[in-house]
Amino acid sequence: MYLTGFADEAAQDLATQIKATKEIGWTQISARGVNGANIHELPQGEFDKVADQLDAAGITIPEFGSLIGNWGKKITSDFDITLAEVERAIPRMQRLGTKLIRIMSYAQEPWGEDQQEEERFRRLREIHARFADAGLQAIHENCMNWGGFSTEHTLRLVEEIPGIKLVFDTANPVFQLDRSKPEPFPWQDPLEFYSKVKEHVVHVHIKDCTNPPAGETEPAKYTLPGDGQGKVREILTALKDDGYTGGLAIEPHVATVFHAVDGQEPDWQQCYDSYVEYGRATNKLAEDLGLL
Repeated sequence: MYLTGFADEAAQDLATQIKATKEIGWTQISARGVNGANIHELPQGEFDKVADQLDAAGITIPEFGSLIGNWGKKITSDFDITLAEVERAIPRMQRLGTKLIRIMSYAQEPWGEDQQEEERFRRLREIHARFADAGLQAIHENCMNWGGFSTEHTLRLVEEIPGIKLVFDTANPVFQLDRSKPEPFPWQDPLEFYSKVKEHVVHVHIKDCTNPPAGETEPAKYTLPGDGQGKVREILTALKDDGYTGGLAIEPHVATVFHAVDGQEPDWQQCYDSYVEYGRATNKLAEDLGLL
C-alpha cells in the first residue's frame, strides 16, 4: 500500500504542493489542479515545466484526478469536449508515468427523470477504450454522478464497460442517498458500499465527513480521517484483510479551499496546515492499523 494525496488542497502552486507532500513524508501526489487549472487543462508549456519540476523533486504521480465526465458535466454536454480532455490527458500521463485516471459517469439528473443510461454507457466505453489503447486505466469514482446513485449503479457500470476499474471514496456515500433501497431513501453506508464493489477497486480516496442536515445535500462538516461517518477505520481494516496493495489518496476538504464564500480568497495558510495535519493523521491511522 502507498500514500498520496490531492495536494492542490494545500496550495495552488506546485512548489508549495511539493513542500507539503515532503513535510508529510511522502513522495507521491495525486495530480488534479496546478495554478488553478486541472492537470489536463494546463497550457502545454506550463505542463512541461510542471513535469520537469516534479522530476527534479523526485515526486511521482500515481493518479490523475481528471474532470472527465465529472459531477459538473451533464450527460447532454458536447462529447467532443470530453474526448479532447482524454486526448490531452493521455500524453501527459505517459510523460509522468501515471497509470490511473479518475473519471466519472456525468452528473446525476433529478431522481425520477430520464438519466440517459445508454448514452452514459456509450461514452464511458469510448473513454475507457481510448485510455486502454494507450496502456492506461480509467477508474470510476462513486461521487455525485450516475454510478454514485448506489452500489447497483456502480456494478452496472462495471458490467456495461468491460475492463473499467473503480476508485472508492470513503466519504461520498455519507452524503449520497441509496437509490437501490425503498423510499424514503436512506444515506448510503460506506462499508457496505465498499464490501459490494471491492473486487473492482484499485485505488482509494480517503475523505471523512458527517451526514448532511435534514433537507440538505452537503455534509454537515468534513473531518479528520476516522472522526466522521465514513467508517474509514473499518474500511482500512477491510482493505488490509482483503490484501489490497493499491494507493490511499487523501482528499481532506476540511479547509476553506472548497468552501470559501464566492469571491473570497481561501486562507491558504490554513489550507496548507490542515493538509499536512490530515496527511500526518492518515500516516498514524495507517500505522496503527498495520497497513504500512
